[in-house]
Amino acid sequence: MKTSSVRVLVVDDYIPFRKFVCSMLGKRPELRVVGEASDGLEAVQKAEELQPDLIVLDIGLPILNGIEAARRIRTLAPQSKILFFSQESSDDVAREALSSGALGYVVKTQAGIEFLAAVAAVLEGRQFVSRGLLRHHSGDAPDSDVLRPYREQALPSPVRGEEEITRNHQVEFYSDDAALVVGFASFTETALRAGNAVIVASTESHRNCLLERLHDRGVDMVTATEQGRFRFLDVHDILSTFMRNDLPDPVRFFEVVGGLITAASAATGQQSRVAVCGECASILWAQGKADAAIQVEQLCNQLTKRYEMDILCGFSLSSFYREEDKEVFQIICRGR
Repeated sequence: MKTSSVRVLVVDDYIPFRKFVCSMLGKRPELRVVGEASDGLEAVQKAEELQPDLIVLDIGLPILNGIEAARRIRTLAPQSKILFFSQESSDDVAREALSSGALGYVVKTQAGIEFLAAVAAVLEGRQFVSRGLLRHHSGDAPDSDVLRPYREQALPSPVRGEEEITRNHQVEFYSDDAALVVGFASFTETALRAGNAVIVASTESHRNCLLERLHDRGVDMVTATEQGRFRFLDVHDILSTFMRNDLPDPVRFFEVVGGLITAASAATGQQSRVAVCGECASILWAQGKADAAIQVEQLCNQLTKRYEMDILCGFSLSSFYREEDKEVFQIICRGR
C-alpha cells in the first residue's frame, strides 16, 4: 500500500469524538478522511462504497453494533483494515472485537498517546492493543492466548527513572464557574499548607473569586505571594507566550512554563514541590481550537516527567460545554 494516500473512514455516533479522531488523523499528511458514519449500518454501507484503507470503528453504535458491523465489513470490504476505538476496557469485549478480523483495539482514554501509534501499526499489518487494557490481563489465565499475539505491539513501559518522579496530572469538570473556583481554591490551599509552591493560570474574574475564597479560608496569600510560593498568571497572557499560528510551540512552552516551575520550586530557598492549576486547554477549546487544546494537555503530560509537580486542568461545563461532552475532555486530559 502506498502511504502517500491512505483513505480512512471514521465511525462513531458521538460527533465531538469523530471530530477529535479526524483532528488526530489530520496530523499525518498521508492520512485522508474520506468518510464518516454515525451508526453501524451506515458504516457497512460506506465501507462497501468507499473501500477505504483503514476504518476507525467504535463499538457502541446504534442500529448495528461495531463488532457486528466489522464482521459484515470484512466480507464486503476485505482489504480494509479495522482499528477499534472504544471506551470499553474489558478483555472480553476486546477478544470479541479482535475475533471479528480487526487488527487493533485502542481504549479511548489512551487516545492521546496510543492512537497514532495504533494507526501506524495496523496500516503495516501489525496487531495493536492498548496497554491500558493489558494492565487488566493476566498472562496465566487459561484464555490468555487470545490476546497474547497483540501484546508485543502495545506501547513500551516508561523508561527506568521516570516513575521515580512523583507526578499527578488530573482534570476536573465543574458544573459552573463557582464550582471551578471552589476546586481551584481547595487545590491551592492544600498545596500551600503543605509548604509547596503554587502557580495559577486563570481568567481575571476567576482569580478575584479564588483569592477571596482563600482569604475567607484563612490562607495567608500576602505572605505566600511575598515568599514567591504563589503566583497568578492571566491565562490569556500565558497563552500568548507560547502559541504560534493557533498551536502551542513546544520549545517556547517548555522554556516559559518550565522556567516558571523552576523559579517557583526554588522560591523558598529549597526545592519544593510545585502545584499548577489552570484553564489553558479550556480556553482554547472554547475558542474552537480543539487541536491546540489536545497538544497543550500532551505538553503538560511531558512536564510531569521532568518536574516534581501536580497539575489540575479545570473545565467549567456551564460556560462552554454540554454534560455529554465530558468524555471528549477526559480523553484529551487523560491521554498520557
